[in-house]
Amino acid sequence: MSTPTTPSVVLYISMSLDGYITTKDDDLGWLEMVNGTGEDYGYFEMKSRMGSYIVGRKTYDVVRNLCNGEFPAANDFDCYIITRQSIPNKENITFFNGDVADLIKELKAKSDKDIYCDGGGEVVRLLMDQNLIDEYIISIIPTILGDGKRLFLGEIGGINIEAISTTKYNSGLIQVHYKRNLKPKTN
Repeated sequence: MSTPTTPSVVLYISMSLDGYITTKDDDLGWLEMVNGTGEDYGYFEMKSRMGSYIVGRKTYDVVRNLCNGEFPAANDFDCYIITRQSIPNKENITFFNGDVADLIKELKAKSDKDIYCDGGGEVVRLLMDQNLIDEYIISIIPTILGDGKRLFLGEIGGINIEAISTTKYNSGLIQVHYKRNLKPKTN
């Protein structure tokens, strides 16, 4: 008899080689350079593991603007938008302004499926600050933006991670997969 596993919080996101997830004006057009290759970069397999989706309110707004007011993730997941504001919930979308650690605990308790985090940088920092991200799957797009909004904003303590895999695709995209290592580092 196998022991049930605890769901993981998985950061699955793309960034430029120099660490940006968008330009200063929230342009994501540079991501198109790796689209159209017939490759999904493991997205559909990863997506099948997920039961809920966490994203920051600013990223939510950017996606809605790009998708004519729609939020496509709400078609596939129970979505939790991390915000400082009190905003009425919508179908499959909860605007959450409480303690994110409590939210993660609640989501892990109610489902055996993983939790998909899609950024942005402020939400990633908030989750990292409380050591809540279990896996990092980061697709590095072969471009240098030079400026924009960073994935890792800093100002957190160190986190032990271990490399699981690296995959290079024909488009030039390199995907790295890390898991949080609960063992203390040894010298």
